[in-house]
Amino acid sequence: MTREARLQYCSAPLGTHGADLAKTGVPPSTRQRASGRDEGTSWGWGHLFAVNFLFHFSSFMVLPSITDVTMDAVCPGRDECSVAIYLSGFQNAITGLGALVVTPIVGNLSDRYGRKALMTLPVTVAILPLFILACNRSEVYFYVYYVLKIVAGIFCEGSMHCLSLAYVADQVGTRRRAAAFGLLSGVSAAGFLSGTVTARFLPTSSTFQVAAAVAAAGAVYLRAFVPDSGAAVAFDDEACDPLLQGSPCSSATSSSTSSDGELSPRLPPYKGVLPSPSDMVALLTSSLTLSAAAMITFFYSLGEHGLQTALLYYLKAQFGYSKDEFANLLLIAGAAGNALAGTNSILTVMPILAPIVGEEMLLIIGLLGGCTHVFLYGIAWSYWVPYFAAAFIILSSFVHPSIRTNVSKSVGSNEQGIAQGCISGISSFASILAPLVFTPLTAWFLSETKPFDFKGFSIMVAGFCTLIAFVISTRMRGERCGASEKVSIVQHEQAC
Repeated sequence: MTREARLQYCSAPLGTHGADLAKTGVPPSTRQRASGRDEGTSWGWGHLFAVNFLFHFSSFMVLPSITDVTMDAVCPGRDECSVAIYLSGFQNAITGLGALVVTPIVGNLSDRYGRKALMTLPVTVAILPLFILACNRSEVYFYVYYVLKIVAGIFCEGSMHCLSLAYVADQVGTRRRAAAFGLLSGVSAAGFLSGTVTARFLPTSSTFQVAAAVAAAGAVYLRAFVPDSGAAVAFDDEACDPLLQGSPCSSATSSSTSSDGELSPRLPPYKGVLPSPSDMVALLTSSLTLSAAAMITFFYSLGEHGLQTALLYYLKAQFGYSKDEFANLLLIAGAAGNALAGTNSILTVMPILAPIVGEEMLLIIGLLGGCTHVFLYGIAWSYWVPYFAAAFIILSSFVHPSIRTNVSKSVGSNEQGIAQGCISGISSFASILAPLVFTPLTAWFLSETKPFDFKGFSIMVAGFCTLIAFVISTRMRGERCGASEKVSIVQHEQAC
């Protein structure tokens, strides 16, 4: 509280305090300040969503063209090229390794210095590789782009996503975070869809020029319009620090439990820049929800990154796909999956279903859809099957918002950055392993020395990784239901 708020609180009639504290456990001045802060910063969501839209628009706009650009620079005139596959795998591995280290640091720094200051880094660095290919796409320029893309990916791979989630979590209560995270995912999906549509009707040379301009516009927009969040708008008094169990607002905070009946973890504030592995392990093992979310994130991300590593080169070798076919496929995935699931199901259906069936059931449905569409890619027998398989992304779009919502509900308000950073770091770790496993596997089964004729074998392996995540999610739901029943029984016995 400020000094004036304390004087006002102390001079108020005792009965008034008693009634307010009995109802909420929080002094009225604290509630008024929190309410005013919520109203004063909610307009910043629109600016944050605009930055996310521009960021994903520029990032995904170049995706349909990059396979052809890589093949033309490394292996001109060929449809199969192991060197290009290994270059992409090496890039993904190094990017994942760097993001694994950088993302938790960035998340922890944002808890101390604010989200906007740290968000400036990924949106600015992302401009550089796009600018290189906007100038020229010759072999020399491609390798310069290749190095800069690795550096940019280290800072952009997970940092932008976890900082955006932490920003939203700063402004939204636990009950509304599923809808808020779904809204953020929907905006990102709209950027994906819009970028893919634009790339479909632009030549390759103009694609990179437009992408670089949009990325630069996003960086300028962030600095000009997005209000800060995190440390810059932290509680101005320890009397209402959610991490302090004796504070007036801690009773309200601690009364909200995670959905598995456990209190949200309360770790001591970490003062260093780099959280140690023991700090991250302690956070992830502090509840059943966080442990299961970590395992699901790992296996699902392993399958997801494995699919990304193999899919485009597999389709080019199997069916002769080029830029236009890649754009059509991504457009169908965006329209069926991200436009419907992102901007419709996530924005409309998920906020309605989440309170009814719970994020755990939505996670199971999403993982089931993810398994289906990956397996269909692997067994594709005609050029139209990948288009049909892309439609199942409509279900898998529930996965990430459901995981992030469960994680966000299981930690305190001052732990949002490091918690989301840890989950992003696990996803980055999976992105390191995926190229190491799937790059040689894909190159082997697309080469002349393959052990048997099954070009989609590596994609089937990615599907089995997603299947493991699905099995863990079903077990997590069963265990959490059992834990909730035990908590209810204990509370009933204590009441009696």
